[in-house]
Amino acid sequence: MDAKPKRRTRERILETALVLFNDLGEPGVTTAAIALTMNISPGNLYYHYRTKDKILEALFADFKKEIEAALMTPELRPPHAEDIWFFLHSLFEAIWKYRFLYRDLNDLLTRHRFLETQFRRILAQKLRTATTIMQGLVDAGEMKATPVEIETLATTMTMVACYWLSFAYARDPRTPADEHTLAQGAFYVISLAAPYLASRERALFDDLAKRYLH
Repeated sequence: MDAKPKRRTRERILETALVLFNDLGEPGVTTAAIALTMNISPGNLYYHYRTKDKILEALFADFKKEIEAALMTPELRPPHAEDIWFFLHSLFEAIWKYRFLYRDLNDLLTRHRFLETQFRRILAQKLRTATTIMQGLVDAGEMKATPVEIETLATTMTMVACYWLSFAYARDPRTPADEHTLAQGAFYVISLAAPYLASRERALFDDLAKRYLH
């Protein structure tokens, strides 16, 4: 059996930086720390990425691809109640993988103009996707909500999803976030829409919620 090809240094730098950023927060990680963790020279790292900002830009580009894929809505059929779960599950998976972005969101947006512009577009897409799904549920009779209620729900759901990790950290700074933390976040987000679901869809939500939290 052929040996697996070695990962390129550029890929290893991004993988290492992502782990360190997630564990320690982006502001607390230097390029020297990344090089030391990888056991390579700072010069080797600088050959591939001249600054930490370049590493951040590359990681954000990967995040953008994954989050945009998660935000795609069904195109060949009307949305169903299960689509809310799938949407949130995919969304929170991307948030978890790149959680440093959300934990340090305000600080990052203040310091990096390119993140400010790109993240604003991602937020707009999150709002559109949530609105599209809920409007589809209303059209299919699976949800009862006015246009104003849908707009309010979409905004609130997006806000909670974006700042859930910051809230969880502020509530208990000494306990590291884990996948259960993300499951709780998804549960609270979907709970916002639960009162508007029709009886069958509400029963489905109650059943899925129990399994999702455990």
